[in-house]
Amino acid sequence: MARGNSGDHYDLAVVGAGIVGLATALAAARRGARVVVLDRDLEARAASVRNFGFVTVTGQEAGAMWERARRSRDVWKEVAEAAGIAITHTGMWMTARRAESIAVIEAFMATDMAEGCRVLSPEEARRRCPQLTGPDLLAVLESTVELRVESRLAIPQLADWLANAHGVRFIRGHTVAAIEPPWLHGTDLKLRADRVAVCPGDNYQGLYAERIKQYSLTRCKLQMLRLADPGFKLPAALMSDLGMARNAGYANLKAAAALKSRLALEQPEQVRNGVHLIAVQSADGTLVVGDSHQYTPAPDCIAHAQIETLILDEFHAALGVEPPRVLERWVGTYASASDRSVLIDAPHPAVRLAIVTCGSGASVGFALGEELAGSLL
Repeated sequence: MARGNSGDHYDLAVVGAGIVGLATALAAARRGARVVVLDRDLEARAASVRNFGFVTVTGQEAGAMWERARRSRDVWKEVAEAAGIAITHTGMWMTARRAESIAVIEAFMATDMAEGCRVLSPEEARRRCPQLTGPDLLAVLESTVELRVESRLAIPQLADWLANAHGVRFIRGHTVAAIEPPWLHGTDLKLRADRVAVCPGDNYQGLYAERIKQYSLTRCKLQMLRLADPGFKLPAALMSDLGMARNAGYANLKAAAALKSRLALEQPEQVRNGVHLIAVQSADGTLVVGDSHQYTPAPDCIAHAQIETLILDEFHAALGVEPPRVLERWVGTYASASDRSVLIDAPHPAVRLAIVTCGSGASVGFALGEELAGSLL
C-alpha cells in the first residue's frame, strides 16, 4: 500500500475506514474535494463488518436519528447501484406476541415515523410467510423502507468504488499517531490535509484519547450467528417483541412501559443480556441472526453458549420453527454512550471527531458523513 509523504496534500484526510469514515469520504468527494482515507488495519475487520448489514429506519430514535436513517437509506440505494453492491432484501417484519406489543404498534403507527409501515393480521402474514407458525402471533408490523446488504462484502466494495470512481486514496496498515493541522504524523507516515475527520469507532486509546475520555463512553459487546439455509425465504428482515423494548423509536413511546414490565417478568434472561431478535437472509439462503448487548469498558472475546441459546430460543418463539444448524459464530463491539446516539466533537477548527454511539453506523453513517463533510468543507 502506498505511503504518505511530506509532498502529499489533500483537502480532507479521513482517519478510519469504517462506514462513517467511508461515508465522509464519499460526501467530500462529491463536493469535489481531494480525499485520502487512512486506517491502521489492512482490511475492514471491526464493527462495520461484524453486523447484520441491516439498514434500518423503522425504530430509530425520533428526530435527528430517524432523519439520518432515512437519508442514509437513500444514499445506500444510490451507492449500491453504482458500486455493484447487492441489496439482498428489503423491508422489515416485527412480530408481536403480546397485547402490550400491539399497544406499542398502535402508538407507533400514530407517529410520523410510521411512513411506509402497515399492520398485518396473523392470517395475512402467514399467507405471505407460511413458516410463521407460532401459535401466539397477534400481528406483524411491516415496514417497506429498510434494506439489507452483506456487510462483509459491501464495505470492501464501497472502498474500492470510492477509489476507482471518485479518486479517493487509501493508505492502510499505518497508524496516525498525531494530528497537528495541517499535518498528520505516524510511523513512516507524514502528509498534509487542510481538514481532518477522525472516525475511530470504539478505539478510545488513539487520537484525542483525553478528549474522548470526557464523554464517559463504554463499549457494547454483541454475539451473532450464521444459520444454515432454512429451506424457505424470509419476506423481510425479521424482528420480535424484544426489539420494541430496545429500539428507541418504539421504546421511548409511553405505551412501551407496560411491554418492558411484562418482558422483564417473562424473559428476564433475555432482558438482562440485552437479547433481541434480528434475522436477515443472505443471497445463499443462510440466515444472519442475533444479537445480544453487554455494556462494559473491556468486553471479553468469548461467544457464550447460554447467550446463544437465548437468541435461538427467541428465533423459535418468533417464527414457530426450529432454528437451522449454526454455521458461524462471532462477537463484535461498538462504541456506546448513555446520553447520546452520536458524538461529534471539534478538537480543532480544522478537525472533527465523530463516533456513532448506539450501534447504528450502517443505518445513519451516510447522513453523518454528509454532516461532517459539510461542517469541514
